[in-house]
Amino acid sequence: MPDVATDSFVSHRNLLFTIAYEMLGSAADAEDVLQETWLKWAGVEHDVVENHRAYLVRIVTRQSLSRLRTLGRRKESYVGSWLPEPLLTAPDVAEDVELADSVSMAVMLVLETLTPTERAVFVLREVFALDYDEIAAAVDKTPAAVRQIAHRARSHVAARRPREVVTQAESREALAAFQRATETGDLQALLDLLAPDVVFLGDGGGVKQAVPRPVVGASKVARMLVGGLTRVAGWTMEPAQVNGYPALVFKFDGELDAVIALRIEDGLISGLYAVRNPAKLSHMDRETTLRR
Repeated sequence: MPDVATDSFVSHRNLLFTIAYEMLGSAADAEDVLQETWLKWAGVEHDVVENHRAYLVRIVTRQSLSRLRTLGRRKESYVGSWLPEPLLTAPDVAEDVELADSVSMAVMLVLETLTPTERAVFVLREVFALDYDEIAAAVDKTPAAVRQIAHRARSHVAARRPREVVTQAESREALAAFQRATETGDLQALLDLLAPDVVFLGDGGGVKQAVPRPVVGASKVARMLVGGLTRVAGWTMEPAQVNGYPALVFKFDGELDAVIALRIEDGLISGLYAVRNPAKLSHMDRETTLRR
């Protein structure tokens, strides 16, 4: 006899993980939320649940909201800049343009500026296209309130996210040019690639050395990169598909050391996000499947 609870959970697992990850920005915390979701789901009378997917989404959203508030307190004491946990994503994520954009490092950072409820509503509405009644049940608000929250969150995100969705081809081209310039130490080539107000963020989590605060401006960022990389031997870089877009994986003496993702606007690199915290690189050794 089939186990209805297990079958439903397994069939929706990738969707549930994607919701939790987009809400939390942490794969490790998303995995914990999935465990909590399973425990609650296992105790439900499944025969009386009409829509298993909607019920599971409601559980994972509520668990993520609870975890998000805890994460907020944790981030307050975090050493240096906090960046989302990078994921080595499967090729099909890049084919879903809206999904890839929503999990890109640039957009995930924008989601960090929302309140927990705004983030939940935005993710469920804009990324997963849930109706307002479903979202209301998940966040314990009225549908009217959810509409207002969705409008506020949408406006907030629109004002801060990149103006246009960058194509995979544009990303690969910018990444290849950035890689050539940094490998050769070509300062002028780097300056030509960077937006005047480019921002470099580094996340070492207090474990690995990283810039303690954002570095702003093309000249400062270019000189920091060229100066830092030319002083150290034994490093290599290679492209990888991270959070739906091309990114660079840095290795030092063959060991994974950092992941750098780019934000591209108007053909120039406007953001560089370098994650070195080893605790955030654990999902870079295998592809993660994301689903809508």
